[in-house]
Amino acid sequence: MADQQRRGPWTIRNTRQVYDNPWIGVAEHDVIRPDGSPGLYGVCAMKGIAVGVVPIDADGSTWLVGQHRFPRDYYSWELPEGGGDPALPPIESAQRELREETGITAQGWQELLQLDFSNAVTDEIGFGFLAWGLDAGATDPDEGEVLEIRRLPFRAALEMVMSGEIRDAFSQVMLLKVDALGRRGELPDPVASALGYARQDV
Repeated sequence: MADQQRRGPWTIRNTRQVYDNPWIGVAEHDVIRPDGSPGLYGVCAMKGIAVGVVPIDADGSTWLVGQHRFPRDYYSWELPEGGGDPALPPIESAQRELREETGITAQGWQELLQLDFSNAVTDEIGFGFLAWGLDAGATDPDEGEVLEIRRLPFRAALEMVMSGEIRDAFSQVMLLKVDALGRRGELPDPVASALGYARQDV
């Protein structure tokens, strides 16, 4: 990079791509920090977006997916989640991921949130969705995935967040957001009814 670039209070003097694969790239930036001192900043750039879904059925149950997570080397219970093509609407990737991991298709969809993951070191963004009006079907996991599917009451999943059994941040935030919306009376009618939250009159 011949010309210096500004990124907020940071000045980027030079950038090197130090690693690249089909899923991530790592760039190393020579920078001038906001205090004027020279520094080095590494950023992991994601090739896709993250999508996650809270599926809620008429009985007030949801679904978790269990799998081993390589980076931290532990077994993790999570909501249906995965990666999506940034060129597509996030809801399309969420619908695909729910169908692949659980076999479920849904008639009702609502975006719950957008969030950043570890925004000091990566540019990854996540889109969380609420789904209802569910129909069961066959799963179609990605090659290499060994998944365990668990249906349980939504409030039991919420308790797994509070007890620390669900450690995945994306799942925690989505489940807590559904609970918060329910307490505020802002869930869609079918979901509010299934989960036992009062619907706020509009």
